[in-house]
Amino acid sequence: MQDLSHYIDGELVAGTSGRFSDVLNPATGEVQARVPLATKDEMDAAIAKAAEAQKIWAATNPQKRARVMMKFGALINENMDKLAELVAREHGKTLPDARGDVQRGLEVVEVCMGAPHMLKGEYTDAGGPGIDLYSMRQPLGVVAGITPFNFPAMIPLWKMAPALSCGNAMILKPSERVPSTSLYLAELLKEAGLPDGVLQVVNGDKEAVDAILDNETIQAVGFVGSTPIAQYIYGRAATNGKRAQCFGGAKNHMLIMPDADLDKAADALVGAGFGAAGERCMAISVAVPVGKETADGLIERLIPRIEKLKVGPYTAGEDIDYGPVITPQAKARIEGLIDSGVEQGATLVTDGRGLSLQGYENGYFVGPTLFDDVTADMDIYKEEIFGPVLSTVRMDNYEDALNLVKDNAYGNGTAIYTADGDTARDFAHRVNVGMVGINFPIPVPLSYHTFGGWKKSAFGDLNQYGPDAFKFYTRTKTVTSRWFSGIKDGGEFNFKAMD
Repeated sequence: MQDLSHYIDGELVAGTSGRFSDVLNPATGEVQARVPLATKDEMDAAIAKAAEAQKIWAATNPQKRARVMMKFGALINENMDKLAELVAREHGKTLPDARGDVQRGLEVVEVCMGAPHMLKGEYTDAGGPGIDLYSMRQPLGVVAGITPFNFPAMIPLWKMAPALSCGNAMILKPSERVPSTSLYLAELLKEAGLPDGVLQVVNGDKEAVDAILDNETIQAVGFVGSTPIAQYIYGRAATNGKRAQCFGGAKNHMLIMPDADLDKAADALVGAGFGAAGERCMAISVAVPVGKETADGLIERLIPRIEKLKVGPYTAGEDIDYGPVITPQAKARIEGLIDSGVEQGATLVTDGRGLSLQGYENGYFVGPTLFDDVTADMDIYKEEIFGPVLSTVRMDNYEDALNLVKDNAYGNGTAIYTADGDTARDFAHRVNVGMVGINFPIPVPLSYHTFGGWKKSAFGDLNQYGPDAFKFYTRTKTVTSRWFSGIKDGGEFNFKAMD
């Protein structure tokens, strides 16, 4: 069993706290490594070193910072298989899904290669007699990223690439369940030319998080995780005068209209609902068919597709559809919510409880589960399950279906399947959700747009990646400049002064 490290000043450094967290293999239940959990003193020391390194990095011109991102992107491409293996080994994703995890993070790195353009200020010539105005975007200083287990590569890259491109230093606190990918990305960044200390990877639990939130040097915090923790981090960061963007849970709905292609809708729901074992904040967990005929036809098509899904460890091959959930506690919670759905009167169409795979009996596998006749007062509807469970809530008409989405506490992503452009346009304009898919099940925007939800899915004014990231990780300074040469009293221009 391996003891992992922190990454401080360009080197892998052993922890000194004496506290560790087990890194599990979700497919077998075995402990494959231990990760050190930093103390407040360790975190404060890492932040102080980052602050010193940031001074030189901030003085590096944006073109040179962009060239580091270019080299970093090339190294990610060259090491795609190794990164995917690290993701799959600690998270349990299939290898194709793990490569997708890395790829979506790489796309944000690619956008950050254009940082010189994104960081341009504005200029007004002759705003008054001899007066010019210009603005510049400057880095904040030291910022922090606190990232979740479900995307070990993508979300750390969403945080570090924009923050570093803007000239900040970053403290990255990855999930203690999946630390190895972030540590390796830090090594690749050093190889790409990032100065030592500009990125510090500090592993830890709540003590490390609170140290970030309370340290006066940290100017901004980006977080992705559950809504209760997002609210906690946002509130404590704001109280301490920090910028914060905190993204929480989700309950994403897909409306299926009577004119929709039900085969395409069913295919989309299987991928969006069960891919990555449902451990995605953009997973579709609620299907909302409109009308009895639509609902019956959808369920009829979903059953054979779900029954064909292959669940297993990533080592079983590329044809595995999804792997285990992250921990035994996650498995127990998901199966407990399935129990509650049955007890509260939903129709259990396919049952994923008690799945055991030969040779992997101790793995945290949950089979694909489909409920019908779910109502909005049931726990399986109200709670974010974060597992391979799809609930079907039947609605009689479009307005009721739309209102179901609007009344939900979460507002991360949603989708509609329809052949009618007017309905799709109305849905996109009226629904109070941050990301909308039209005949597209998981509407994660491309990296040169921006990612973010509404309501209890997000706390803060700016979204992740894209233009919003460059705004979040910089502050604007505006200069009003006046030169008196060539200006007469009263504001008239003195042409003789130009001779």
